[in-house]
Amino acid sequence: MAYDLTRPLVIGISSRALFDLEEENRIFEERGLSEYVQYQMDNENTILKKGVAFPLIQAFLRLNSLAKDGRLVEVIIMSRNSPDTSLRIFRSIEHYGLDISRAALTSGAPVSPYLKAFQTDLFLSAYQPDVQDAINAGIAAGVLLTDSKRTGMSDEIKQIRIAFDGDAVLFGAEAERIFRHDGIEAFQSHEREHANDPLSKGPFANFLMSLSNLQAMFPDKDHAPIRTALVTSRSAPAHERAIKTLRYWHVRVDEAFFLGGVRKREILEQFGAHIFFDDQHVHADPASEIAPAAIVPYRVNDDPEK
Repeated sequence: MAYDLTRPLVIGISSRALFDLEEENRIFEERGLSEYVQYQMDNENTILKKGVAFPLIQAFLRLNSLAKDGRLVEVIIMSRNSPDTSLRIFRSIEHYGLDISRAALTSGAPVSPYLKAFQTDLFLSAYQPDVQDAINAGIAAGVLLTDSKRTGMSDEIKQIRIAFDGDAVLFGAEAERIFRHDGIEAFQSHEREHANDPLSKGPFANFLMSLSNLQAMFPDKDHAPIRTALVTSRSAPAHERAIKTLRYWHVRVDEAFFLGGVRKREILEQFGAHIFFDDQHVHADPASEIAPAAIVPYRVNDDPEK
């Protein structure tokens, strides 16, 4: 009987997000594919350093030790590498003891067609076009910022802490479009008038629901292995619609911060985020100095600037 990937939380991750492949990527961009391939083959036995998302992925895989039946999480390598250039990646996975056995290796072709085939709930990559394709296909995805000056994070994550922006990430971009085109007063008026109308789902709504289902397996909130936070520029009176939307979806976030223009970096630092998803570099770039951060592209025809 085939293994059912609809039951666990499925995370697709690129090799460059899991491991530090910035030098290899530079070789590819500056010298071309053939020299990149040769470099990887020449260094097959050289273990890769840990990348931006390594501690997070390791922590997610540890959740399987808490499962009473089956597995809670599956991680799949989604890479444009070829089978020839992937041996170094798999040797590094084995070296670090990561419980990853599945991969899609496309030799330069887009990986997005295989995300749904693998029932992917979340896709993390440093390559924007693949993330954009995933978002357009309705899959939660983020472009990991791999060039931040953040120092290494401890591998010993006791409780996975995930922070989300609101509009255009958890929620649709309609309200943000009003803010950008008509200003803060029109935005607040609109949100007050529609406080009882649920916001549409953004690209990460379904992923939050999956996390909420996973959290429900651990009723002791103080010792739950996952903690979530909404970190949004909304403020009163626009907070009410966001709270009621989450209630309408029957999901919980453990903490919520309505900042009204206050910088997010310090809040994320105090929350202890292990990853933060936002649609704007003005928030994600400073956040990446203290935690992994990912940009969530706008879906096709959903850009609030248009």
